[in-house]
Amino acid sequence: MPIDEKLLEILACPKCKGDIRLSEDQAGLICDRCKLLYPIKDDIPIMLIEEAVKLGESV
Repeated sequence: MPIDEKLLEILACPKCKGDIRLSEDQAGLICDRCKLLYPIKDDIPIMLIEEAVKLGESV
């Protein structure tokens, strides 16, 4: 189930409070400013800085 567009509008990066976007493969939410990907597990975005993956690393 894809992330609701309205939810994407209100979610923000927990580190910088900036905008996030859905990754192309819909596996996570990306903060371009912090270069982090917050994974989506069981249709739930995991918005914890400790769980974020630096872009360029494997999920």
